[in-house]
Amino acid sequence: MPKIDVYNIEGKKVSDVELKEEIFGIKPNKAIVHSVVVNYLANQRQGTQNTKTRSEVSGGGKKPWRQKGTGRARQGSIRAPHWVGGGIALGPKPRSYKYRVNKKERRLAIKSVLSSKVLEKELVVVDTISLKEIKTKNMVNVLNNLKVEGKTLIVLPEKNENVQRSARNIKGVKTSLVNTINVYDLLKYKNLVLTLDTIKKLEEVYI
Repeated sequence: MPKIDVYNIEGKKVSDVELKEEIFGIKPNKAIVHSVVVNYLANQRQGTQNTKTRSEVSGGGKKPWRQKGTGRARQGSIRAPHWVGGGIALGPKPRSYKYRVNKKERRLAIKSVLSSKVLEKELVVVDTISLKEIKTKNMVNVLNNLKVEGKTLIVLPEKNENVQRSARNIKGVKTSLVNTINVYDLLKYKNLVLTLDTIKKLEEVYI
């Protein structure tokens, strides 16, 4: 069972916590993680690209020249795909790229990434994150105290206006809630900051 230090927002160690093996101590499954990330990115695609077929391009109602006797190839419309200004053959049309991934696979992918964060020592646990006011400088000080550098994802147990709004203007920092985390963000952000309450909620959801 992995054990990790717990800090306060001043950066001082206050205790340690034992993390559940089923969530933070499994062998990461890279294939499942890849599959879930591809699914996430596919589901973000808008699929709004559109091209006109020969029936949608204006003009071309009249046959360009008679069928026989001109010495040229027969043509039925100047809006056929091989004509300049003609329609597009087999071009993209508005569509949805969404598809579903098995719930067990999504859960396994999340647990795999959380376990890899522990292995790579990219997980920081804080007893609680509370700010008296909405101020970016205060959030920057908290991250500096925790010695967190680079892209950071802060996962909160519930909505916290002061923390979320204080962090949103810091480059490379994002806040998320337990019920909105996804594999893509967990991989995109190098550092992961969790509170003790966040860990409890994760254990309730993923065990």
